[in-house]
Formats: sequence, C-alpha cells, structure tokens
Amino acid sequence: MIEVRHLRMLRAVAATGSLSGAGRLLGCTQPAVRQQITALEKSAGSPLIVRAGHRTRLTPAGEVLVRHADTILQELDAAEREVAALAGLQAGAVRLVSFPGGGAVLVPAVLAAIRAAHPGTEVFFEDAEPPAVLEMLRAGACDVALSFRHTGGAETEEWRDLLLRPLVSDPLMALIPEADPLARADSVGLVELAGKPWIAGCPHCRGPLVGTCLEAGFTPRVAFSTDDWPTVAGLVGAGLGVAAVPRSSIGSSAPRGTRAVTLVPAVRRETVALVLPALARVPAVVAALDELERAAAREASMPSTEEAGSPFFGGELLV
Repeated sequence: MIEVRHLRMLRAVAATGSLSGAGRLLGCTQPAVRQQITALEKSAGSPLIVRAGHRTRLTPAGEVLVRHADTILQELDAAEREVAALAGLQAGAVRLVSFPGGGAVLVPAVLAAIRAAHPGTEVFFEDAEPPAVLEMLRAGACDVALSFRHTGGAETEEWRDLLLRPLVSDPLMALIPEADPLARADSVGLVELAGKPWIAGCPHCRGPLVGTCLEAGFTPRVAFSTDDWPTVAGLVGAGLGVAAVPRSSIGSSAPRGTRAVTLVPAVRRETVALVLPALARVPAVVAALDELERAAAREASMPSTEEAGSPFFGGELLV
C-alpha cells in the first residue's frame, strides 16, 4: 500500500537532490527519510532512488512515481481545502501569480474585492516569469496563474492540462522614437519595422510576437533585452529601437521622445487565468476567478485612450 506521506517524502528528495535536504524541507531526520523511502520502495516493488556522486537521483520508476505523486497530492490538497471550506473550518486562502506587469490592471481590484466580500479569505500575490508561473501552478505554489497568448496563433500546448478563463484582449501598439518618420503615421505595418532594432523582453514573452513577425516575412533584430518598462521607454526615447506594448497598459502621457502607433495587421494579446482542474471547485479559487472576470469586464467597458483623446503610454514589454 503506497501511503501519501511516503509520496511527499519522495517528492522532497526529488526537489532537493538528497535525503538530508528532504529532511530539512519536511522537518525530519535523514534516517527517517531513508526509512520512509525504503518503505515506499517495498510497496512499489522497485528501487526509486540511487546515489550519483554527492546527489541522490531518481530511478526511472522513481520519476514515474513522482510524476503521478504531483497529481495525487494536488488533488488531495484541493479536496482537503474544499471540504474544510464547506464545513466552515476555514474561510479559505487564494494565491495569485502573474507574469511581470500582467497583474497591474486586474489584480489590485480583484484582491480588494475578495477581501471586501470574503473578509476571512487570505489573499497572496507575486510576479514571476511566464515559465515559472506555470511551474508554480503545477507545483501547488499558487492557485490562479495569469498568463497570455497572442490571438490568431497556434494553440498553447503548454496549457493543455489546465482550465482557462479568457480575461482581457488588447491590440498591441508599436512604440517608436518620435524622430522616426514612422512615428508621424496613424498606423504602421509590421513589415515596415523589419529593418529596425527592437527592444525585447524575455525570450518566452516575446516568442508569440516573434512568430507573428516571421509570418510577416522577417525576423526581428533584437538589439536590447529588458523587461523593465522605464528602461524600454528610455531606450526607445533615445532612438535606439522600437518595441510593442499592449494598449491596456497605456496611460495619460507618452514617454519622452516616443510615440505609440497602431500596428497593422492587428496583433492582439489575450490575458488569461489558468487553474488546475483539481482546484476549480475550491470556493476561494472560484471567488478569485469570478472577481477576475468582473474586473476584466469593467476594463473592457472603459473607453480606450484613443477614444478619450489621450496620448499613448505603454506598460509591459512584449518584444
């Protein structure tokens, strides 16, 4: 009989690479870790770990068991939280994580609304790079993850095991040095930027738009790579390259030395909320998803900066 406590121990060994590391992580001694792993190997009928130099690694059988353990422990955690919430033993907690800048528009209003409507629910939030966002979600380090995709592109294969709620869809704007003749146009074709140096975010963030550029017939030449918005604005304002920003991030004034111009053909970025299927019924998670949808609806109903007559100001960097 495979026991849950043994699976937690094996997962800790996989995460830390040693029996002593697993003991420190779970608050027990190395001999206790060894005892539980031995019991698990007996139940599984196969060796699960081997020594490799100064580290402990999993055997193929151990890797299979850890992969299934992740799902089992996520389901068990979700069940315990759902039952506890329904029984009134705890009001709940919800942990949100977002790609950098992705939560600027939606998350503050959502967290405030959850606290107001559910004062006993604890709320937590942090930023992480897009690949880490998904790792945290699958590892149980967060409950709701914000990510994005570009509409019209290929299906996002890395989300295939997750439940998805679309939130906000926005066109991207080209941020161009104001001295560039293209900055005086009402719109600019993507191919017109083919020869320009680009200011780019992380490879994962810029991947979808790079793919769109490839479909347009060119590979963007990335001259500077940064995810820091003030640096992006400064580089574009100094005439060192162009960038693309989502319109939802545009504020009341353009960065000095830049203009934001409509891209054609339109490229839209869709922000989505992702959850593990096992957590989709947890009351605190349901509340967070519902509040995210309400915040997204409010954002969609607001006039764009073009309609309001405001200059463009970009937020997070995509390419």
